[in-house]
Order: sequence, then structure tokens, then C-alpha cells
Amino acid sequence: MTYPQEYIDFLVHFHGDRDYFECHEILEEYWKKVDSNNKNSVWVGLIQLAVANYHHRRGNFNGALRTLQKALKIISSNEVLIQNLGLHPCSLLKQITARITSIEKRNNYQSMNLPIHSNLLLESCKSRSQELNMKWLIESDLTNIQIVHRHKERDRSTVIEERNKAKQQKTNRRQ
Repeated sequence: MTYPQEYIDFLVHFHGDRDYFECHEILEEYWKKVDSNNKNSVWVGLIQLAVANYHHRRGNFNGALRTLQKALKIISSNEVLIQNLGLHPCSLLKQITARITSIEKRNNYQSMNLPIHSNLLLESCKSRSQELNMKWLIESDLTNIQIVHRHKERDRSTVIEERNKAKQQKTNRRQ
């Protein structure tokens, strides 16, 4: 089986530099290409998992909890697809549930490693991490402000423009 390159890149960032914002960007673009109308897509669940880790690391416990609960719902309803994506679904669901409990207790963030069961996927990720000159399975660098607070660094003009267009279209439909 071959895995989408975007998925491999998602996993490399998830386990390498722990740039969860980049994980979100990579997989969201892929999801929009292959399954954009499906809000319960396995890709959305994985995106939410990265976003929850981003929030938790920044101390946004409420955002992390809400997002992780959504991820749990989607991932638990897509166990076969999770298995087909080279992850162990039962282990992943246990990890997410334990993380939810940890967040509810306001415990500090700790790096999360996804339970990869496919040797092919694991080797693909390790190879890609070498290509990107990135270490595999390192702890999150909490002092790296550019990764920890990445959303503050981005250009949001396109997002704002799209939201304004959507508002205008909604207004036009009402009239």
C-alpha cells in the first residue's frame, strides 16, 4: 500500500519538529482535494488531533478539549480507515481518551506519538524526515516561539478575504 505524501508529511511534522500548525495546513489542503464536503472525514479527525495538540501546548485547555473531543468522535467512527492508514485504532483511541482526561485536569502538554503499526508507513516517515533534515520522535521544543505560537506569525489576509466574501454572499442571498 502507498500512503499519500501529504499524510506522510503530516506524520513527519507531528513526530519531528512538532509543528502542529504545519500539520493542519498540510492535511487540510489534502482533505480539500479528496473529501472536502465530508466534515466527518478521517482527515478532519487527524487535523483536529494536531490542532488540539497545538492548543494544549499553548495552554489553551478549553480549545484543546473541545477540539480533541471532536477528533475522538470522528476517529472512533472511522476505525477501519485509521487501520488502513497504518495506525492502530484502539491504541489511538486510548491515547486520545487519556489526553482528554489530562487536559480536563489541566496537566501540562506532553508530546504525543501516534501508534503507527505499518512498517511501510514508519519507514516512509523516517525516510521523509531525513529528506527534510528533521529528527524523528523528538520532544516538542517549548522554547521555540515560532512553532509554539505559529498562528500569530501567519498572513491571514486570504482567510479574512474569503470570510468577507462568504458574508457578502450570505447577505446577497437574504436580499
